[in-house]
Amino acid sequence: MGRTKRTVKDASNTRTDMKQAAGRNVFQIFAEKVRDHKGLESRWAVLQETRVEYFRGKDFVSFLRNHSELKDVLESDKNLGAEDIANILLRESLLVRCDRVVKTVRPGKKKLSTWPAHLEIFPDQVFSDNDAFFAWTFIKRRPLWQTILSFVWPVVTLAICLFPIFPHQCKLIILYTCAGLLLLIFSLLLFRFLIFGAAWIILGKRIWFFPNILAEEATLSELFRFWPKKDEEERPKWTVRLFYAVVAVLFILVLRHHAPDEAARARYQKRVSNIIDDVLEWSPRLALSGMMEKQQPVVNATENESSSTTSEEQMHPSNGSMDSESVTVQQEGNEDYGSTTDSNQQTADHDL
Repeated sequence: MGRTKRTVKDASNTRTDMKQAAGRNVFQIFAEKVRDHKGLESRWAVLQETRVEYFRGKDFVSFLRNHSELKDVLESDKNLGAEDIANILLRESLLVRCDRVVKTVRPGKKKLSTWPAHLEIFPDQVFSDNDAFFAWTFIKRRPLWQTILSFVWPVVTLAICLFPIFPHQCKLIILYTCAGLLLLIFSLLLFRFLIFGAAWIILGKRIWFFPNILAEEATLSELFRFWPKKDEEERPKWTVRLFYAVVAVLFILVLRHHAPDEAARARYQKRVSNIIDDVLEWSPRLALSGMMEKQQPVVNATENESSSTTSEEQMHPSNGSMDSESVTVQQEGNEDYGSTTDSNQQTADHDL
């Protein structure tokens, strides 16, 4: 009997553990579906030196109200409200409630930031939709395109390294594509900056078209959003706007005064075109032929030096023989001169 009771108790405990594990898996799946859904607006922030993805409590309530079909994953708990589901996620350590680090309004702003960049853990881990933030604690599953991209990147890197040996047409296509993209990016940045500067100086409003184009963390749709955000900061004073307007005018005049002339622009254009031509026309065969041409003058110079040394050695012995012959002739001339002088002296003595 004791063994039977113990066996029944162990079986009931096992069923309870299985139910808890199943419930945990159900809420894990629900949390992953909610996090992957684009309907729940979220941002990234720093929580205790760790980047986390978080959302607002009021957005979670409205999200479940508009997408109640996601609660079908919870099976028997699908009739629970948003607050009860969030509390279960908090107990399962799938969420953690956070609070903003900066709790005071910064100078020049009318209210606190809607999406703070720095968070801290809130002491009371209970759901609330009143200025409450909740961060996901589990690691998000990597989508398929990221896995494929991780294998494609090494191939792209290798292709970039092998660019010098590409065919000429491929080099032209890559060159003009990259140049077009760079021109588009710089033109877009200049366009939005000019509009911002003109609107700020004339109207005193901060208008940034493509407001998320330089954002570190943004989805593709947010990155290319055209319309600017609402200006929530105070309007600048007219004296400040006038000062920056004068600075802008002076800067334009200085640039115009020091602009290069037509000859300088032509020289610069020719230099750049020569560099581009060198890059496009380079090939291993031309490089090897250039190396051989550089080595050929060195070999010729060595041969010339050796031939000149040999010719000089051949010329030295003849010079020596010529010198000895000249010395002998000079000695013979001196002897003849000496004998002639002696005979003349004897004749003079005889006459006397």
